[in-house]
Amino acid sequence: MAMAEQRNDKPGKGPQAPRERRGWLSRIAPGVRNLVAKRETPENLWVKCPDTGEMIYRSDLEAALWVTPSGHHMRIGAEQRLRYTFDDGQYEKLEAPKGVVDDPLKFPDTKPYMDKLKAARKASGAQDAMSSGYGTIEGVPCVVSVQDFSFMGGSLSVGVGEAFIKAAQEAVKRGVPYVIFTAAGGARMQEGTLALMQMARTTLALNEVKAAGLPYIVVLTDPTTGGVSASYAMLGDIHLAEPNAMVAFAGRRVIEQTIRETLPPGFQRAEFLVERGQIDRVVTRAEMRPVLGSILKTLMMGRERSNAA
Repeated sequence: MAMAEQRNDKPGKGPQAPRERRGWLSRIAPGVRNLVAKRETPENLWVKCPDTGEMIYRSDLEAALWVTPSGHHMRIGAEQRLRYTFDDGQYEKLEAPKGVVDDPLKFPDTKPYMDKLKAARKASGAQDAMSSGYGTIEGVPCVVSVQDFSFMGGSLSVGVGEAFIKAAQEAVKRGVPYVIFTAAGGARMQEGTLALMQMARTTLALNEVKAAGLPYIVVLTDPTTGGVSASYAMLGDIHLAEPNAMVAFAGRRVIEQTIRETLPPGFQRAEFLVERGQIDRVVTRAEMRPVLGSILKTLMMGRERSNAA
């Protein structure tokens, strides 16, 4: 007993014995935790395919123009679309129209309309849902407009209408074709009748393009619906569409409830509409630039011959 008491009285023995019994693992644990923390997966490194649920490495998806291995064409922003469309991704950005009143009706909502606009502008870096640029497609100069569905559903507003008109007038001024990539959930309800009026105003702007003998090409992307599909999205000389893009005026459920019938499979999808003559061709994103270039060269060649005659 005396010997035990003497051992316990020695400095650093009794109270520290349990710490020694934890062994070498406790001594390296902090370093291991730091090592693991440094190797945590960065955010947005993987993207899930909406069709198959497959996890795809983000850099691979970007290299594939945001088309998954299953062929699903994911929605992309206006800036990406313009880069993919113009030769070498180079183009002159057309400034957004100035003097557009943001909230003309002072629309009341659970969240103020101005707050929604500010959030959308901050997220996209654009003034509204439509952006435009001037450049070449397979060597053919043209003006291209793109609707960004991530900006309040790509909805048709006074700002979008003004951007469309300005781009159409720029095409006439430069004597080049006008190409548009549509994507919209319809007219913007916060602007009421003023948004609906853009259907007529954009149609009048297109009359100027056609009066100048210039081609107007529409590329329908997922989804193109409502007032946009009832106006400039269906007034093209040629209508192309990305695979499986939804193109409609009203939704499937609304139609079925109205006519009290079950619609056929694939109804309102690009492939279904090609079979019925509403769309000319379904084109994958990788083929879009060469196909557009071929169409534009052919149409502009016809215009040059007509002018020469």
